[in-house]
Amino acid sequence: MEYARANGYPVPAVEEISDDGTDLVMERLTGPSMVVAISRRPWTLLHHATVLADLHRRLHDIPAPHWLPPAPCGEGDRLLHLDLHPLNVMLAARGPVVIDWPNAARGEGPVDVALTWVLLASGGILFGRVKAAALGRGRAVLVNRFLRDFDLATVRPHLADVVEWKVKDANMTDVERAAMRRLARSHGTA
Repeated sequence: MEYARANGYPVPAVEEISDDGTDLVMERLTGPSMVVAISRRPWTLLHHATVLADLHRRLHDIPAPHWLPPAPCGEGDRLLHLDLHPLNVMLAARGPVVIDWPNAARGEGPVDVALTWVLLASGGILFGRVKAAALGRGRAVLVNRFLRDFDLATVRPHLADVVEWKVKDANMTDVERAAMRRLARSHGTA
C-alpha cells in the first residue's frame, strides 16, 4: 500500500506496522463503500463504473516492484490489486480510496480487469427474487459501462485463466462458481 501511495495512488496511509509485520494501523476513512453509494443512489451507477475503470487504469500505469509475487495468470510488470471492485473502494472526502490489498501482485493490467469483470458479473446478490432481478439489471449496466473503457481484445484472453483461478477460492459459493464458468463460456474462453 505504501508503494502504491508513493506512486500517487489513492490508498489509506499506513500509520503503524507491528514489529512482526502482522498488524497494521491505517488511516481512518470516513465515507461509504462504492457499493453502498450505488445502492443508496442508483442513478450514480454509470459514474461509479467510470471511476472504477479509472482506478484500474491509474493502478496499471504503476510499474510493480520486483518483490511482489507474480499474478496467478499472465505475465507482466504492472501493479495489480486482484480484488478491485466496488466493495473495496471507499468514497472518502478526498475521493475514492482503494482498500484490501492482500492479493496485490505484478502482472498484466488486463488480468486485473478480467478478474473485476468476473467478480462484478458473478458475485451473489443476497436479496429476494424481485430485488435480486432489479439489482442484476443494475449489475449488467455497471459491468458494461466498466468494460467500455478497456480493449476487450486484450482482456478476453485472460478470462478463462482468471475463472479457473478464482473458482478455487474457498470464499466463492457454488452459485458464483457456476456463474463464473458460464461467463467464460459465453465469451468463448472456456
